[in-house]
Amino acid sequence: MTIHSGGHVIRAASVCAVFALLVLLTGCGERQFDDPYRMEERGMELESILSAGSLTDADSGLGELFASGLCVVTDEALYSADEITAEAGAVFDLSSQETLYSKNAFERLYPASITKIMTAILAIKYGDLSDLVTVTEDAVITESGASLCGIKPGDRISLEQLLYGLMLPSGNDAGAAIAVHMAGSIEAFADMMNREARSLGATDTHFVNPHGLTDEDHYTTAYDLYLIYREALSLPKFREITGTVSYDASYADASGAPVEKTWGGTNLYMLGKRDTPDGLTVFSSKTGTTQAAGSCLIMATRDDDSGDEYISVILKSENRNTLYDNMTKLISKIDN
Repeated sequence: MTIHSGGHVIRAASVCAVFALLVLLTGCGERQFDDPYRMEERGMELESILSAGSLTDADSGLGELFASGLCVVTDEALYSADEITAEAGAVFDLSSQETLYSKNAFERLYPASITKIMTAILAIKYGDLSDLVTVTEDAVITESGASLCGIKPGDRISLEQLLYGLMLPSGNDAGAAIAVHMAGSIEAFADMMNREARSLGATDTHFVNPHGLTDEDHYTTAYDLYLIYREALSLPKFREITGTVSYDASYADASGAPVEKTWGGTNLYMLGKRDTPDGLTVFSSKTGTTQAAGSCLIMATRDDDSGDEYISVILKSENRNTLYDNMTKLISKIDN
């Protein structure tokens, strides 16, 4: 897949038009592109809108503007596909906007709990983290093996603390509580997630819940996850939460009695249980595992000398051991 970037200068109003146009052309239930980052295909839609008078001539070149500053995947044949055993994987250099490795980056796959990155984005960008949330019955998750932070209906807990429960122990119950608090229902929150994904250009992504429990209509791609995670890393609170390995929560149950819990992270690099290549530090991450999704991991790594940052993602690895073997191979490419 190809994106052509250029040096066009477009006025501020046109910048807004880019994202509005992305939502218009790729919203849920609307036309989906076979090749969403091939701007020749989008160009036909842009031409029809221009001719209808919806945009001015100054808005031409929107595709180039959208591609500016993004890592792109031009030809996956340039990479050795057998280097990792996972179904999909990629590593992106945020400083040089260079893709260092890509395998099946545009294949739609289940994201499992990596979904929770989008839930966190919405809570941080559009919520009030000081809000006191009353947990509802929607947070009762009975699926076997589902990860929980242990909140219960009637508990009163801040939105900020729920984010720690969401991202560290990967609480599906925290995801449901956040969704209902912010949007009134799981379904309405999923609509918010999908609108945000489209605004970021993640056109091969569709969410139906805030936590990632398996649904055939809940999917994304390695490349879309890069776009979503890139946005998340622009939020200092997201960096703070996902850079934490242990958090002490303090809130009240339905009777008003105090509840104390300690939530721990799950990334083995950050816990010191897996070694990174010399000179690299993992500073943010999200794991995810279901039977359908396999073992998944997305994380941000920093070069200790240059300060350059990288996003790497693995989807559908066979198990946790191979997940980290594959991820180590990916981030080793940062040194090359």
